[in-house]
Amino acid sequence: MKRIEQVTLFYEISQSLNQHLELKKSLYHVLDILANSLNMVRGTISILNPLRDEISIEVAHSLSQSTIERVKYKLGEGVTGRVIQTGKALTIPKISEEPLFLDRTAARKKGKTHKELSFFCVPIQKGNHVIGALSVDRPYEQTYDLKDGERLLSVVATMIAQHVINLETITLEKERLSDENKRLRDELENKYRITSIVGNSNKMREVFQMVSQVCQSNATVLIRGESGTGKELVAHSVHYNSTRAKKPFVKINCAAIPANLIESELFGHEKGAFTGAIKQKLGKFELADKGTLFLDEIGSIGLDVQANLLRVLQEKEFERVGGQRSIKVDVRIIAATNKNLEQAVDDGSFRGDLYYRLNVFPIYMPPLRERKTDILLLADFFLEKYCTENNKQIKRFSTPAIDMLMDYHWPGNVRELENCIERAVLLCDSGVIHSYHLPPTLQTGTESNTLPDLSLEDALCNLEKEMIIDALKNTHGNVTMASKILKTTVRKFAYKAKRYGVYYKHYR
Repeated sequence: MKRIEQVTLFYEISQSLNQHLELKKSLYHVLDILANSLNMVRGTISILNPLRDEISIEVAHSLSQSTIERVKYKLGEGVTGRVIQTGKALTIPKISEEPLFLDRTAARKKGKTHKELSFFCVPIQKGNHVIGALSVDRPYEQTYDLKDGERLLSVVATMIAQHVINLETITLEKERLSDENKRLRDELENKYRITSIVGNSNKMREVFQMVSQVCQSNATVLIRGESGTGKELVAHSVHYNSTRAKKPFVKINCAAIPANLIESELFGHEKGAFTGAIKQKLGKFELADKGTLFLDEIGSIGLDVQANLLRVLQEKEFERVGGQRSIKVDVRIIAATNKNLEQAVDDGSFRGDLYYRLNVFPIYMPPLRERKTDILLLADFFLEKYCTENNKQIKRFSTPAIDMLMDYHWPGNVRELENCIERAVLLCDSGVIHSYHLPPTLQTGTESNTLPDLSLEDALCNLEKEMIIDALKNTHGNVTMASKILKTTVRKFAYKAKRYGVYYKHYR
């Protein structure tokens, strides 16, 4: 075969192997190409089962399916078995003169009407291991260079082996991604279970009850509350506890997108719909089909987009920007806002019909100042979270720190509390978070009146008392060990403890 013909052959085989991710289909295509290019009469690709040391035909050209299923070889048996066992190619100029040739397929019956055949068998190797063999029959020609044919088939066998490796890699990667996807989905479902929302105050119990009532339905939910109260967390919980939990959860912050782009983000656009629309783009509604779309800060969208949004809620269809075709979607809407939508309806900045369409099942998230009993629960939750992230061993908050947390008015709600605890964990280099680890707004804020008007002497006495209590807590009331922690004598420690009314027996 001429070099240019060989290049063409290899190119066609490469294209065929890359075209399909199904192994058998790819191998059948390879044999068809060899039949057309090499004058191949018959061809097989055999695979070794290493557990049973048995060789079976994976695909074949010009053999019946029953023959493919019937024929088996032991390792080392016949020409194919020997090639796979030794890893060395074998070429037989004339099949009729080779005693090793078993002809298990009975496809080469000798007779006057049958032409003499040459047989090529080359190993298919994956690294240092032989995984199979490529066998080819072609009419015997005295002028045909058998070595050239063997080399050509060896290259094809190498290409097949590489294809097998690629498919195995793709399969393993698919399995890994599938497992990772399942793990992340399970993690999300666990993270956003209703019981994972921290809080046991009466107001939060009402929230839990409402989420439980609405999550299994397809009703539109409107989550109200100040910024930082956890509206997005509730939206996640509604979705991941619903029948749509396995489907997409798509979220969009309407306030973070410019007014001229919000329509394109929600509904998508066609190529050429406006300057810069160089290709078609799917909107959030299409991406959330069969799942849930979370519209955060819904009160910030303009009146023109509100009209299109109302249509989607009512008709379950929309058109992309610049498009003519109506697209049907099945999407559950969860909206959230910290604005007074009733006031917005009165002043004309929010459509009344859209408001009533969104306000099917309202859930109110109380601010942190209205759920004081949850502050310490949340603080302990965030303490554990950020200690784990920063590899720190901080066990608790000191009493003055707890007082500051409880007295502060938390205008930024749970988000501000989380940031406050994260900062305290980073600053703390002991096992207890003290008041001086908390932000200045908690320590000196006049609005929250978090600190009494103390003299320097009183402040020092409070600090001494706090350190004595902490030492006794850590040593379970052992005065000797507690005095060592504070690097003082037992006599001085006992004197100070008595002065501040601290009794070691209370901590045993």
